Amino acid sequence: MTRLFEEGDVRLDVEGARLAVGGDVDFEVAAGLAASGSAWLAQQPAATRLVLDLSGVDRVSSAALSVLLEWTRCAEAAGLVIDSVTLSAPLARLTRMAGLDTLLPDATAA
Repeated sequence: MTRLFEEGDVRLDVEGARLAVGGDVDFEVAAGLAASGSAWLAQQPAATRLVLDLSGVDRVSSAALSVLLEWTRCAEAAGLVIDSVTLSAPLARLTRMAGLDTLLPDATAA
């Protein structure tokens, strides 16, 4: 496992082709978190199969959803395949309420 980003209690780890986020993602850390994940995604070979795991995001956060949507755009632009997205229960509820669940490939709640 490699840590790509850490600020306060927010962290971004990569293991294989799995990006995992944990902590209370807010707008103060969202830009740095998004940039770190996007940079890693840009380095992956086309057709890499990814897992985006946000099951460790502790509270409801539109900032976390913004980061996730940015990563899905980056992955698509780089020709990567997102096999699954795992959301924490609060994040899954927010995603459904916002109508964004249909934009995420195979999104499930942890």
